[in-house]
Amino acid sequence: MRHPEVMSSHPEQPTQRRIALIAHDNKKGDIVEWARFNRQLLAQHDLCATRTTGQLLIEKLGLPIECLLSGPLGGDQQIGARIADGEVDLLVFFWDPLEPQPHDPDVKALLRLAVAWNIPVACNRSSADFMISSPLFSRQYERLQPDFADYVSRGWSAVTASADQVA
Repeated sequence: MRHPEVMSSHPEQPTQRRIALIAHDNKKGDIVEWARFNRQLLAQHDLCATRTTGQLLIEKLGLPIECLLSGPLGGDQQIGARIADGEVDLLVFFWDPLEPQPHDPDVKALLRLAVAWNIPVACNRSSADFMISSPLFSRQYERLQPDFADYVSRGWSAVTASADQVA
């Protein structure tokens, strides 16, 4: 029996991924080095990035990248919206664990959406290397889609009852 997430009638057929790229200021050098090493592979995929990260990668590597807003100005949220709309296949987000960010709530929301929608996330060079070198990266892969039907259809009585219990 095959793993339920791996579904491919043509495993040898390469798949184009939609990859979102983000790096905090102290990690921009890391993402440039990582992307330079993986330039040939990344060039085969649809790339989007927050503005500063995207412009830096375009300047240094000449990759075609759709630049959204800068992270603190809403770029993280734009990528989160794309994740919720099913327009991102994987997120490469080199975030800085040692430096507080003025937009930490946006960062947390982005990571929450990636987990909620079952999107693979690489947070450093090692995890990004593992992700793109996985056999699953280069072939058809259908991730399990979360079923939020119960959450969406819950009534206000359940929501207000929960709130009343907290109060």
